[in-house]
Amino acid sequence: MAAEVDRISFLPLEIKIEILSRLRINHVVRTSALARSWRHLWTHLPCLNLSSDQDPLGNPRNDPTDTVPSSWIQRVHRLVSSLRGPLRVFQLFFSEPLDDESVLQSLLDLLLQKGGLQTLNLYFFNDPGKIHLPLFHSLKVLRLIGCHVALPIGFRGFLRLETLELYGVKISNDDLNLLLRTSNNLTSLVISNCGALENPLSVNLSLPLLRQLEFENEGFFENLSVVSSPCLEHAVIRLIDADCSSQNFAWMMLRLVTSVAMVSSLKLDFDVLKCLSLVALPFNFAIPRLRFLMFSLDVDTIDNTMATRVYDAFLWLLRSMPILEELEIELDSIEYHDQADRLAILMKELPIERHDSFACLERTVTSVTINMSSFDVTSIAWIQFFLLNAKGLELLKIGYFHGDDMPSFIEELQKVEVTSSDAKVMFFNSHTHQITNVYE
Repeated sequence: MAAEVDRISFLPLEIKIEILSRLRINHVVRTSALARSWRHLWTHLPCLNLSSDQDPLGNPRNDPTDTVPSSWIQRVHRLVSSLRGPLRVFQLFFSEPLDDESVLQSLLDLLLQKGGLQTLNLYFFNDPGKIHLPLFHSLKVLRLIGCHVALPIGFRGFLRLETLELYGVKISNDDLNLLLRTSNNLTSLVISNCGALENPLSVNLSLPLLRQLEFENEGFFENLSVVSSPCLEHAVIRLIDADCSSQNFAWMMLRLVTSVAMVSSLKLDFDVLKCLSLVALPFNFAIPRLRFLMFSLDVDTIDNTMATRVYDAFLWLLRSMPILEELEIELDSIEYHDQADRLAILMKELPIERHDSFACLERTVTSVTINMSSFDVTSIAWIQFFLLNAKGLELLKIGYFHGDDMPSFIEELQKVEVTSSDAKVMFFNSHTHQITNVYE
């Protein structure tokens, strides 16, 4: 029987490195035992993805005496030092308190010395202490979770940075503004639950190439607005445990929403609508390019007054969108039937009637999606509004999880007045993917 031909060993070096880059680090290192030609092949890896629940060489950390996180970082340091070529991607998941933050800083400085780093992802699930970001000249993607960040003296910016994502990062207001001001090639920006090291954060964004903005605030910002980002297309605004009854906070939300007036896609959560309902209704403004709007309603926290306020804020938004084409509504927590029944009673009192003051409903809205968990009168109220007012409506899609009440729900739905002669209503079960059509 002829010996098997070792075809893999004869592949070009670039192909073998590409194969190794798709394996876990422990499997990669083991390839050094395959043959003499493979002994140091892994040291040419351009990407490293490491987690503190494994040894840097990929072995599970089962030794109960191996509990010093700084020793683990030091072994990562030695691993990176062994690499012979530039490191393009480095990703680190670290879930333990760090007893010596200097070892982490030393690792970051080593990554700078290696050169060529394009993507840096650092995930910390316990406070690692403050780190100073080296000036990575080739960096295009930077994602940081759960760390203190400071910029070095003389920081001139990541001139090639295109994606910046900050989650739970503590950073001074001066450093955050400097980082954003010197990142003129940013196309995507996420700021989520970031806090200042002294006073609340305040940022005015002026990014010429920015296309996507996601902002999630837990009360650490006193101001965020878009001053000049002419390429901005998509914006997502969420609030978490924020004081939505605060007038100051509500004014901040109004400034932010009105400052993204040139986007074509906007996503808002329930708390943003609550804030807008406090201060926005007397003002007229326009989002002239908006074609897609998504917002959510949290029925667990709504009462009679709040239901009316949120509905009024929704109408206020709708009037500002003259070319809106697609709308998606998330009705959260409807599965709690006691809450759903209570909200159903409240929504019955809302004036679901015909409106003639919405340019988008007159001409451009063709698609509406309403996602919910189960059927109730609340859903009928929203469905009734669009069937009654959207003259060009082509598709109303209703997504749901539990369909026990569907027959009676469809019976009620067929009593609703429909303005558009082209309107189709489609039910979509998110669990079984079953589709049921009405008004075809």
